Amino acid sequence: MRALDVAVILLYFAAVITAGLLLAGRQRDASDYFLGHRGLPWWALMLSIVATETSAVTVISVPGLAARGNLTFLQIAVGYLVGRIGVAALLLPGYFEGTQDTAYQRLERRFGRAARRTASGVFLLTRALADCVRIFATAIPLAIITHWNLPLGILAIGMVTLVYTWVGGLRAVVWVDVIQLGVYLLGGIATLVVATHLAGGVGAFARAWDAGKLTTLDFRPSFTVLYTFWGGVIGGGLLAAASHGTDHLIVQRLLAAHGLRDAQRALIGSGVFIIAQFALFLLVGTALWLAGADQSGMRSDAIYPTFVITQLPAGLAGLVVAGILAAAMSSHASAVNSLASASTHDFYAPLTGRQDPAHLLWVGRWLTLVWTAVLVTGAMAFRNQNTPVVQLALSIASVTYGSLLGTYVLGGLWPRARQPDVIVAIVVSAVVMTPVVLGSVIPGFPWHWLPGLAWPWYVPLGTGVTVAAGMLCSLVGRSDGRTVGQKTVVG
Repeated sequence: MRALDVAVILLYFAAVITAGLLLAGRQRDASDYFLGHRGLPWWALMLSIVATETSAVTVISVPGLAARGNLTFLQIAVGYLVGRIGVAALLLPGYFEGTQDTAYQRLERRFGRAARRTASGVFLLTRALADCVRIFATAIPLAIITHWNLPLGILAIGMVTLVYTWVGGLRAVVWVDVIQLGVYLLGGIATLVVATHLAGGVGAFARAWDAGKLTTLDFRPSFTVLYTFWGGVIGGGLLAAASHGTDHLIVQRLLAAHGLRDAQRALIGSGVFIIAQFALFLLVGTALWLAGADQSGMRSDAIYPTFVITQLPAGLAGLVVAGILAAAMSSHASAVNSLASASTHDFYAPLTGRQDPAHLLWVGRWLTLVWTAVLVTGAMAFRNQNTPVVQLALSIASVTYGSLLGTYVLGGLWPRARQPDVIVAIVVSAVVMTPVVLGSVIPGFPWHWLPGLAWPWYVPLGTGVTVAAGMLCSLVGRSDGRTVGQKTVVG
């Protein structure tokens, strides 16, 4: 890589780390470290939500989807907005009743402490697996730039991210998100302009239209076609409801808002923003196809970073690559901070009885280190996968997203549900969904149920299984009474 590009990348890394540390402020207790003392502005949280769910998975993988296919992935983003609106109206008000530190404390109020720990444990497993894929995705452009092998790149990403996450907590992560969002969007726009120019100008998109590359909507009623309107609205909507309403990675940011109204603004605003962002990177992929960047034998996730390195001017290429890496590292930092938060508040504090905020800050920092090690180690297991990383990450998350969302549906709509019913439902859903999902994305997985089911339908299926299992379990031995909260009242 050119010396100027390397210099820009190194300078950008230094600037991001410095900005994160300076903007973090003093961390006095666990509330400062994990929730920014509940005082972050809604617009910063909105941009942080977008940046966190984006990472390198979107930046490098979504253009590859469009280059090899069309724009129908955008239907998923429409569902994301629908799901966010539902969360803002139905779930968010409950998070601001009293003081909550994690997404799963409300389950303890409804069902009991074991239900809270079970849901939090599911989050820890799901988030860890999904973020391993994200780190792997980040190592792809790093390997192209430096010619390092993927394990070495994964290790470097984890270590650099740890610096400002350890010191600055959520506040540092959020402000770094705001910075890096602008950088990787600038990179996407620059790539679109250069690729369009190389393809012969805007008029070249007529060729893409004739080839069906600009197809955006597919109204076929199919469970096997990857991206359809119905799968996007229903599957994408429930996926967003799970990821933004029950996943502590996002809920942690919403809890850091001044209040409910600010949290709702941040959440719905991020849904509108994400549609525009997906549209940008899908059009980048179409432009890359027009420019001939999709070379035979190249994995789809390498199309965008390879074009950046070989076709963008010196300096600009370095800035775009720095944006890709910073985006991914910021998302990784968000995951590490949320994992440490859930581990501290849902497990360590209740099990030990230690509630001193200063002590929990110390514990949270050490758990940040532990989770960094876990994620870096786990990311190396994905280095030989050929599935597009955006599809792989969302598929793995879908193993348990349905069970998490299903527990909240049971709690709100089925008064008979008890704590044992919820725990049984989560276990049943995980047992059913594991062969469905992992059989599709892991070569050689020994069991595979429902082969051919498109991944946007995984969360609806998992939610349905969870609700059905919980309802059936709640009916066992309950014919002579009715349920109020966790108690059975005999009539």
